[in-house]
Amino acid sequence: MTTSPDKKLWGGRFAEATDGLVELFNASVGFDQRLAEQDIRGSLAHVAMLGQVGILNGQEVTQITDGLHDVLADIRAGTFEWRLDREDVHMNVEAALRERIGPVAGKLHTARSRNDQVAVDFRLFTKEAALDLAGKTRALRAVMLAEAEKHLQHEVILPGYTHLQVAQPILLSHWFMAYVAMLERDESRFRDAAERMDESPLGSSALAGTPWPIDRHATAEVLGFARPTANSLDGVGSRDFALEFLAASAILSAHLSRLSEELILYSTFEFGFLTLPDSHTTGSSIMPQKKNPDVSELARAKAGRVFGNLMGLLTVVKGTPLAYNKDLQEDKEGVFDSYDTLSIVLRLYTDMLPRTVWHAEVTRAAAERGYSTATDVADFLARAGVPFREAHEVVGGLVGLASRSGRQLWDLTDEELRAAHPLLSAEVAGSLTVQESVRARRSFGGTAPERVRNAIDTARRSLD
Repeated sequence: MTTSPDKKLWGGRFAEATDGLVELFNASVGFDQRLAEQDIRGSLAHVAMLGQVGILNGQEVTQITDGLHDVLADIRAGTFEWRLDREDVHMNVEAALRERIGPVAGKLHTARSRNDQVAVDFRLFTKEAALDLAGKTRALRAVMLAEAEKHLQHEVILPGYTHLQVAQPILLSHWFMAYVAMLERDESRFRDAAERMDESPLGSSALAGTPWPIDRHATAEVLGFARPTANSLDGVGSRDFALEFLAASAILSAHLSRLSEELILYSTFEFGFLTLPDSHTTGSSIMPQKKNPDVSELARAKAGRVFGNLMGLLTVVKGTPLAYNKDLQEDKEGVFDSYDTLSIVLRLYTDMLPRTVWHAEVTRAAAERGYSTATDVADFLARAGVPFREAHEVVGGLVGLASRSGRQLWDLTDEELRAAHPLLSAEVAGSLTVQESVRARRSFGGTAPERVRNAIDTARRSLD
């Protein structure tokens, strides 16, 4: 059995062709062809630098550069033939270049290894993906901020929950601003990660650097990196930049999943707080009354695959010695998948939330039904000098009395309230409305309208 021409080119010591199943198992071109643009950008920077330092002459640089542009044009046009026997994006591009311009194509690989090609391509992609998700997260922030501003105008009240039990009334705007705060941190995580991964591994070669007089700072600058990596082993063998991207993606996914859970609950018949737009819901195959929150359900579920991508890569890198190992071929698909998943979820929510209708009368009624002002009654007693724990016990008894008779605190009689504590009366209980409860919470970060307005203004300045 003879080897294929490509195998002779890449490794002349082999006496027989690679087994077909091994070839299939080993190949990454099925997914890493996605890095073709980054790969050719890296090659263009590399060949330009080889010419600048005198390793290649001007004619060679021109031939290789023009050939790379031709290959890139075919890839963009969708006419490029991706071959499995060429294993990956790098070998496919280089072999195609050789077919176009002949043996001079082999000079492109001077002072370079596939190891630093892989690392530079993947860093370029991941940095760009991080910045893109930061931008999409910012766009969703802007939408949620606009929703907070819109609902603040009418002081729409929502029951606030702990343990999914009605706790205290809050402004719907305050609820939106909680997610604005989360998304601001999410955006900053992606931008921080992009800054840390802003280093070019190109020129690290296989693992030890190269004896050729290359200029790594020049190629880093051309590729848009802030600097070259400081250590060649680290440059080709580390994937913490991908881990950090996946970690930021996982945290964002968790936040979007929490948002999804709340929207799903609030859209049910039992809650009835909101109506999701027809454009972002689906119907049932047999039940004509159904309006299913598929976008939110899928967003909630897809968080699991993003978490899995992080755990998958952590598991890959935890046992790999320096520098490059074939294990690291498993670094890309999870990043691609997390990026694609979050890109569409962020876009969907950016489109869906402004079209979602909130039912203010329903949310307010829910806040009123849940004894959400009980803490305000206790605070009233505490301000009058009653120890808070004693006040807490008094009001707890009143809530029990009211719930057993199907009433609210303000429905209790003057006699019942005074019997619980002489400072209480029907007038006091009646004055402690959900609106007054909201307006009373003026501590920094609280739900009082002026505090929410301050938070919106601060977030607007940050966004702008």
